[in-house]
Amino acid sequence: MKKEWIYGVNPVVEALRGGRGIGAIYVVQGKGEQVRQVIEAAADGGVPVRVVSKQFFDERFPKGHQGVAATRTQKERLDVDDLLGVAQERGEAPLILVLDGVEDPRNFGAILRVADAAGAHGVVHQSRRSSGVTAVVSKTSSGAVEHVNVVEVVNIKHAMATLQEHGVVLVGAESEASVDLWHVDFTDPTALVLGSEGYGLRRTVREMCDVLVRLPMRGRVNSLNVSVATGVLAYEVLRQRAGI
Repeated sequence: MKKEWIYGVNPVVEALRGGRGIGAIYVVQGKGEQVRQVIEAAADGGVPVRVVSKQFFDERFPKGHQGVAATRTQKERLDVDDLLGVAQERGEAPLILVLDGVEDPRNFGAILRVADAAGAHGVVHQSRRSSGVTAVVSKTSSGAVEHVNVVEVVNIKHAMATLQEHGVVLVGAESEASVDLWHVDFTDPTALVLGSEGYGLRRTVREMCDVLVRLPMRGRVNSLNVSVATGVLAYEVLRQRAGI
């Protein structure tokens, strides 16, 4: 099975906790406290640790690697039906995030962190016009990628159609929408559909949504970062489902 890199203390620790197939862990010479914690966790899991130079990290990873990296096997590929199955197993109404062209890996990672925190049953993204799950995404998510079910599809609209066939309401985030998010019933099975950083939802994706909602703006900037908007929407879902 294909191997991939992850880097940073939290992503590596969460991969160890999640039982992913870690091949080896690499740590920088001159171990600090956080690095020692990683070494101890690796020892508990029987994962080999290799001590390397700082140059090893600087040549392979962006700033912020924290002197810790690991190789691991890629996650098992999932599909939309798997996400619906997760919701059924939990006895919960589905909450799924659908990303239409989120290209910035840091936004993608932040959205995965929101998905984990909000208890979403999964995230769907398209293989084209998308960041995909990279080492940068893993780092930005602080390891949340290890706990979030991610589905990569060739055509996001086919995935949306499948969700609709299973009774999931597609709620698109659109700054020009006429409905505020507070006026939508999120206790129903829901997929939150978020668009790209620069252009929002594509027209064909927007037209497939069952309802379009906006986040009320009181300031002079007319939009929020997509990961921030995702957090606001996801926590409105939680609020309503908690009956608050």
